[in-house]
Amino acid sequence: MIDVLFFGVGLLALAVGIWRVVRARRTGAGAGLATSLIALGVALCLLADSAQAIESQLYPSLGRLLSNLATMVAAYGIEVTVAEIGGVAERRRRARLGALIVALVVLTASFFATRGLPIGVGLFDELYRSNPSLVVYIVVYTLYLGLAVADIAVVSAGAVRAGTGALRAGLGIMLVACVFAFAYLIGKIVDLLSDLTAEHPVTKLCRGAFSTVRCSLAVGFPAVSVLLIVVGLTVPAMPALGRAVRDARTRAVLRPLRQHLASRYPDVVRLDDASGTGRERLLTMMSEINDGLLLSGVGPELSPSAAAQMLRSSASAVPDESAEPSEETAFAADVARLRAIAQAFRAEPTAGAANPVQ
Repeated sequence: MIDVLFFGVGLLALAVGIWRVVRARRTGAGAGLATSLIALGVALCLLADSAQAIESQLYPSLGRLLSNLATMVAAYGIEVTVAEIGGVAERRRRARLGALIVALVVLTASFFATRGLPIGVGLFDELYRSNPSLVVYIVVYTLYLGLAVADIAVVSAGAVRAGTGALRAGLGIMLVACVFAFAYLIGKIVDLLSDLTAEHPVTKLCRGAFSTVRCSLAVGFPAVSVLLIVVGLTVPAMPALGRAVRDARTRAVLRPLRQHLASRYPDVVRLDDASGTGRERLLTMMSEINDGLLLSGVGPELSPSAAAQMLRSSASAVPDESAEPSEETAFAADVARLRAIAQAFRAEPTAGAANPVQ
C-alpha cells in the first residue's frame, strides 16, 4: 500500500514535471517549476520501501538521504516559483539559495558521520540517543523544510488575494498542501522527542499509510501534500493548456488550405514556421493563408463558401500559361511598391515635407 501510494504520486509528479520541461523549452519559462516537480517525484520514488531496499545495497539507508535531499531541492524550487507568482522573486533570493546549500551540506555530512545505519528502510528511531549526528540530521532537515513551507504559505496567502481564476485556485490548493506539510513536520519533531526521552526506543513500522495517527503524519500526509502541490502548481496552467489544444485543432483544420496555397505560391511560406510556441505557429500559418488568398484574388468581402468555390475553381481550371507571368508580375510589383514605401519612410524628410498638413 505504501509503495503504491509513493510510486503513484511520485510518477504523477515526474510526468507533470517532464511535461513542464517540454513546455519550458517552447516558451522559455517554467524551468524552475519543472525541476521542482521532478525533484518531488524522485524523492517519493526513492522513499518507497522497495526502492530503499535496493538503494541500501549501495550504502545503508542511502534512499533516505537521497529522498531528503531531493525534497529540500524541490522545496527551494517551489519557494522560488511561488515568489515569482507573487511578484517577490528578488526578495531574499540569495538567502534562500544559501540556506539550501548549507542544509544540503550539513545533511550529507551528518548522514555519513553516522555509524550503524540500518539496511533497508531508513528508520532511525533506535539510533538518535546514541548518534548525535542523526539528531543534527533530522533537526536541520525539519528546520529547513519548516522555514521553506512557511515561506511558501506566506507568499501564497498574499498572492491568492490578488489572484483570480485558475491562479487563485492553484494558490489556494498550495495553502492546503502547506497545512499537510506542517502536520508532517510536527510529527517528525514529536517522534524525535519521543525517541530521545524513551529508555528503550524501538523502530516504529507502518503497515499502511493511514493505519495509525503516527503513520498518517509520517507517511500519508507527505504523499497527500506532494499530490496537492502537483495539483496546485498545475491548475494555473490549465487555461493555457486548453488554449494550446484549441490552437492545435485550428492548425489541423487550416493545414489542408495552407498546403494548397503554399503549393501554388511558395513565396508565402515563412522560413521559421516550425519554431516558436503553438500560438506563434498558428499566427504564422494564418499569415501565410491570408497572403495566399490575396494572391489568389480572394478578397475579404467574399463569403467563406464563395471563397472556397473560387479556390476550387482556380485549382481545377486548366492552367493558363499567360496568367502565370501576370501573377508573378503583380507580386513583384507589390514587393517593389512596399520596398519604395519603406525606403521613403527611412529617408530623412525634406523641409517642405516636414509638416504633413502643408
